[in-house]
Amino acid sequence: MFTLVRGRTRKAALALSAVAALAFGTTATAGAAAAPAPAPKKQGPTSVAYVEVNNNSMLNVGKYSLANGGGNVFDVAVIFAANINYDTTKKAAYLHFNENVQRVLDNAATQIRPLQQKGIKVVLSVLGNHQGAGFANFPSQQAASAFAKQMSDTVTKYGLDGIDFDDEYAEYGNNGTGQPNASSFVHLVTALRANMPNKIISLYNIGPAASRLSYGGVDVSSKFDYAWNPYYGSWQVPGIALPKSKLSPAAVEIGGTSRSTSASLARRTVSEGYGVYLTYNLDGTDRSADVSAFTRELYGSDAVYKP
Repeated sequence: MFTLVRGRTRKAALALSAVAALAFGTTATAGAAAAPAPAPKKQGPTSVAYVEVNNNSMLNVGKYSLANGGGNVFDVAVIFAANINYDTTKKAAYLHFNENVQRVLDNAATQIRPLQQKGIKVVLSVLGNHQGAGFANFPSQQAASAFAKQMSDTVTKYGLDGIDFDDEYAEYGNNGTGQPNASSFVHLVTALRANMPNKIISLYNIGPAASRLSYGGVDVSSKFDYAWNPYYGSWQVPGIALPKSKLSPAAVEIGGTSRSTSASLARRTVSEGYGVYLTYNLDGTDRSADVSAFTRELYGSDAVYKP
């Protein structure tokens, strides 16, 4: 049995979630300044980096390039994490940012835009928060669509590149909420894709939502851009009908998964024709040795760290 490594970090991080929920104001920061030319293109799988912003800077993702050719090591940076919370008065889910996530969003010009200018996509992960609200228990299509609008409005407001679904820690049933149902996630993903047809929607393949992708003749699998294995240090093909180019069966924790395992999983990613490689918990120290362990296999190059 594999241990969900980041669970321990998350629970401590979620304790910091004491700031008010999303308020859509007039000080939008979505406008991007003129961008310098992005890093050279590379050949090989898409590399994804989750960053625990309670402890680390998103800018760390942009500090790694390939020694051969200079391309970015990472293609997608995931802000970890916003929350789906529950308003017991309104009996409705709402999108919530703790103070650290809010800080990243409010400072998009210095925390997000520099990555995008390098050609790195920046996605916001949304995670349960022990309050009973989750992606799998919206009681109606209207409720699911309302939450989808909060997410897509956030993407627009802050100039993000998409949304990542992570159905953990919802604790379905808390605060009188319902248990997972068959229609909820299908309605949510359908509405979100309609709201942002050209943005990334990714699935951290865990929880009740991940197994409820079809309802009423509608299968939302094809509406995802990526899906990945949630168990670090292991190989597990996500159970979703997507082409190999959009799947990451490999998942590693940088600094937590051994270099030999990271290299082996990367080698298997290439040999079996998968198109994505997932990493978690990139911090602010020089991790070039850990990162090079998988970039050698994915791209035939060491990684270079430039603080």
